[in-house]
Amino acid sequence: MTEQTVAMYCFLDDFLRVYQPRWCDKRRHLSDAEVLTTALLAARFFGGNLAAARRYMQQHWGMKALDKSGFTRHLHRLHELLKSVFLALGHHLKALNTQARYVIDSFPVAVCDNIRIARCRLLQGEAYRGYSASKRRYFYGFKVQLVMTHDGLPVELYIHAGSEADITGLKALGPQLPEGSVLYADAAYTDYEWEDAWQEAERVELQADRRQNSTRPHEPWQNFLIQYFRKGVETTISQITERFPKSIHAVTAHGFALKLLLFVFTHTLAELGA
Repeated sequence: MTEQTVAMYCFLDDFLRVYQPRWCDKRRHLSDAEVLTTALLAARFFGGNLAAARRYMQQHWGMKALDKSGFTRHLHRLHELLKSVFLALGHHLKALNTQARYVIDSFPVAVCDNIRIARCRLLQGEAYRGYSASKRRYFYGFKVQLVMTHDGLPVELYIHAGSEADITGLKALGPQLPEGSVLYADAAYTDYEWEDAWQEAERVELQADRRQNSTRPHEPWQNFLIQYFRKGVETTISQITERFPKSIHAVTAHGFALKLLLFVFTHTLAELGA
């Protein structure tokens, strides 16, 4: 854990020195790099428990003490900055991905058991009631759209309401992939008109798995590649969700989405050896 802590802090501190404005409030107890490092450690080693990560940083690294509410407010102010760091790292990984092969898939994250939907305070409305085809059950919460390189490194993500279709999430995400890239997906991402428009405008090919009654079936070799690369994305999603606690604790939907981003980001750093 010591090596990972040092690697995370050095990465974040170097990034913020380059991209973040130099001005900062001298009254702050903790730097942005310390807060983000603590949050990432919470996602990686403590099941998202920020209090446990704060205690670890204070006892082992001498981090200044900050009350729970103050730390949480500071972390929430850094939500957009954390997204920017994640996307910047993803942009770098895209540049290194010479094969230009990517995979997209989604996974559901329930905020509560179905029996407790009526009492849920975190979310309200039918928009969050979705259906997971792989698990053959309904859930109440979010869907996470994840774009990964062919070897399973997340480079982009989009979090949306559980009832939205996967293809709708892909259109809202609008992945920024290099020209000439191929994006593999399952049949839920089928939209012939959008495929053609994306290919013409961005020179990016979407190869979605075809259903049996498809009017535009793939060649056998295309089906093989789709199935081959989709196995890798399912493995990555399993590795990410294995770090989830039994119940992700959050007071607001914004905080819940922040923790999902932390879990995805820390997986990328772990795969890179940070």
